[in-house]
Amino acid sequence: MPKLIDTYNRHINYLRISVTDRCNLRCIYCMPKEGVSLIGHDEILRYEEILRVARIAAQKGITKIRITGGEPLVRKGIIDCIAELNQIPGIADLSITTNGVLLEACAQPLYRSGIRRINISLDTLDPEKYRKITRGGDINAVLTGIRKAREAGFAPIKINVVAMRNVNDDEAVDFARLTMDRPVHIRFIEFMPVAGQTVWEEAQFISSQELQDRISTLGPLIPLDADEKAGPAKMFQLQGAQGKLGFITALSSHFCASCNRLRLTADGKLRTCLFSDDEIDLKPLLRGGCTDAELSDVIEQAIRSKPQRHEIHEASYKKCSRTMSAIGG
Repeated sequence: MPKLIDTYNRHINYLRISVTDRCNLRCIYCMPKEGVSLIGHDEILRYEEILRVARIAAQKGITKIRITGGEPLVRKGIIDCIAELNQIPGIADLSITTNGVLLEACAQPLYRSGIRRINISLDTLDPEKYRKITRGGDINAVLTGIRKAREAGFAPIKINVVAMRNVNDDEAVDFARLTMDRPVHIRFIEFMPVAGQTVWEEAQFISSQELQDRISTLGPLIPLDADEKAGPAKMFQLQGAQGKLGFITALSSHFCASCNRLRLTADGKLRTCLFSDDEIDLKPLLRGGCTDAELSDVIEQAIRSKPQRHEIHEASYKKCSRTMSAIGG
């Protein structure tokens, strides 16, 4: 199997594919209060175009694909597309990130399509706080979806929590306690200044180390060996717990030196860094009759342009013009 190696000797084997910028929630860190200008239907990559990019990427050495959005489950036909992605030679790890709202109906079909790993975004356990963070969402739909995912066979189920000071940081211990008697992975993600018009204030940032210190009141956090499927998360476990705890330190201790990712946006832009607006537009190539070899060359070009690290801490850094829903998580 060939390998994609960038100019900083990083092995790039992971492609995150956003299939839509649309979402059934309006989370405060993902999009502005008034929502976003949705990309026109003709501008979104067709499924056959997504599959073509995935096939060529797999031939180059991509082995992991994660489906994202927006909310990927709002796009009609997504289950069939996932089933086809699962048949691509070389793809050994196929997963999805969802807000869980539609999982009650989709969990079983997703499992049958070949997905085995699922990440569910849930930033609070409090119904009223959930409505505020998501601007109107119903936490009961998500909790039902998690139960259906567990019944379908997904294990472990990973819960992604964006930690925000004075918003949900007071629930860190409550989330951690869930791992004691449930085989769930709780992953705390540091609040990041990604999308241009969304709510982000430095005062709301809370480091993973501070969260670990709070959770340690339940008992010592036992470090776990690095697991490729854990991605950038540093994994721990409370003594006697069934589940695990992960901490993603995107700001306090960046992991750029080991970044192995590319991102394909719903409108066909190939991005090499979450925090940079540099991107290559694949759609004109896909719709202009390009050969597979030409598309392959462009993917290699993107790999060569991948920056050494993000520049969030630089004085010149400007937040991305795209919202997270438009980039794909």
